[in-house]
Amino acid sequence: MSILVNKNSRVITQGMTGKTGQFHTRLCRDYGFGPECFVGGVNPKKAGQEWEGLPIFGTVKEARAKTGANVSVIYVPPAGAAAAIQEASDAGIELIVCITEGIPVMDMVKVRDHMKKTGSKSLLLGPNCPGIMTPGEINVGIMPAHIHRKGRIGVVSRSGTLTYEAVAQITALGLGQSTAIGIGGDPINGLKHIDVLKLFNDDPETDAVVMIGEIGGSDEETAAEWVKDHMKKPVVGFIAGVTAPAGKRMGHAGAIISGGTGTAEGKLAVMEACGIRTTRNPSEIGSLLQSVLSSKKE
Repeated sequence: MSILVNKNSRVITQGMTGKTGQFHTRLCRDYGFGPECFVGGVNPKKAGQEWEGLPIFGTVKEARAKTGANVSVIYVPPAGAAAAIQEASDAGIELIVCITEGIPVMDMVKVRDHMKKTGSKSLLLGPNCPGIMTPGEINVGIMPAHIHRKGRIGVVSRSGTLTYEAVAQITALGLGQSTAIGIGGDPINGLKHIDVLKLFNDDPETDAVVMIGEIGGSDEETAAEWVKDHMKKPVVGFIAGVTAPAGKRMGHAGAIISGGTGTAEGKLAVMEACGIRTTRNPSEIGSLLQSVLSSKKE
């Protein structure tokens, strides 16, 4: 079991013929059920050609019609990435995974509004995210496959690097992951912590969740309030940026404390008040999870 992607997913790559798209499509196709899952790519200038046996289509709509694709992963450069998201949405792709970093905020505002106006049912993961991994089955994006192990712990994180850190610790403990998801750190993005937590809550093969946030915005607080009222499984949390000064952007475009809100301490306080066990040391995420699971058994 998993959430959002599994061995039955059918994936196309937008931007597959670029250097980055080729590199990661090749790695993902070589993992798990990748040879069956990855079914083609999109590049209007190279329609009708092939890349390493995968057909290249001129449009997402055509690619979906010919391959049955329900997932698209986007490596298109920043200037064209928002248009690529919109095209995938208009074509009815169920899950759009946008890896691209540096998309102009106004471009994403327009895409979000377009998806609302058209009643799009597409789910967007990202942009500026590492993607999604269901260990043993499928990897969509840029996550390093070797640190993952099939298991029953869900991981959701705004930070790509901290996704890997949490995954590696969980694997080292022998627990493994059901699905690991990087939601991205841009101010305008798709799936939020709360959306992913709802999916993990309903997944019968996820026993607990690691939730990683960072300074800026209020998504973590919103998710924590939902956890308090609805979550049936233990959640442990970490917030990056405890020492970040107000007004200074830290790495991600959305990671900025403004007007005294969005601080790490503020987020941690809300999470703890809502029953989420937290740590201020990223190296303790795994051991905290293990202690919570042990106390649950007792």
